[in-house]
Amino acid sequence: MRTFADGPALSLHEVAASYGRDPVLEGVTGRVEPGEAIALIGPNGAGKTTLIKAILGLVPVVHGEIEVLGTSPDRARGRVAYVPQADVLDTEFPVTALQVVLMGRYRRVGWLRRPGAADRDAARRALDEVGMLARAHDRFGLLSGGQRQRVLLARAIAQEAELLLLDEPFNGVDGTTTELLLRVLAGLRVEGVAVVMSTHDLSVAHLACGRACLLNRRQVSFGPIEEALTAESLRETYGGSVVTLAGATTILTLR
Repeated sequence: MRTFADGPALSLHEVAASYGRDPVLEGVTGRVEPGEAIALIGPNGAGKTTLIKAILGLVPVVHGEIEVLGTSPDRARGRVAYVPQADVLDTEFPVTALQVVLMGRYRRVGWLRRPGAADRDAARRALDEVGMLARAHDRFGLLSGGQRQRVLLARAIAQEAELLLLDEPFNGVDGTTTELLLRVLAGLRVEGVAVVMSTHDLSVAHLACGRACLLNRRQVSFGPIEEALTAESLRETYGGSVVTLAGATTILTLR
C-alpha cells in the first residue's frame, strides 16, 4: 500500500552533480507532482542518467538541493523505484523473472527475511500486468531485451513506490512492448505515482509525459512539453538542425 506524502514528489533547486571535482550536470531546477510524468531529454552524455542517480542518492550533489517525497534522497530511497537500462545488467546471474520481481519487495520485508505468500502474489500480479506471468520461471538472462524491460518494470510495480525513475525504458523494445509500457505508466500515474524517465525518443516523450526537461550538461528548458520542446531549445540541446515534417520533429546533428 502506497502512502503518498503531501507536496511535490520531487523538487530540484539549482542542482549540480559530479562524479569528481568538476560537475557533469548543473543548473537543474524544477518539480514533479504526484501523478505527473516528466521526460528527461538530451543527447548521450547530457547528464540524464547522472540526474536520475543523483535523485536516488547515488551521485554526489555538489551544489543545490534535491528533495524526494518531502525528505532527502537517502531517506526516501525505499519509496522510490528505479528501472535501469536493461542492457547494463548482468544477464549471466542465474535468477528467474519471478525472483527479479521479488527483489522489489525486499524494501518492505527486509533483506534478511524471505518474501512471504503475499509478496509472491504481489510479484505475480506485477508480472501479469506486464504480460510476463507465463515466463515467471524462465531465466532472466535468456529473455529478450524487451522482455527483460517488462520484468524490470514489474519489479518496480511490485515495490509499490511513490516515485518511479526509468532510464531509457523504451530502448530496443518493439512496438507491442512500447504500447504496453505506455499503458502501464499511464495506469501508475492515475494511481498517483510520479514518473521521471529519460528518453531520446521525442514521440514517446509526447505520448508518455506532460512535461519535459531538456539537458545538455545543464538545464536548457523545463516545462509543459509543447513549450519545452521548441525548435530553439532542441537546437541548443542537440547542437544540430531541427526539421519538422507532418508534425514529427527530427534532429539533424551537425558534425
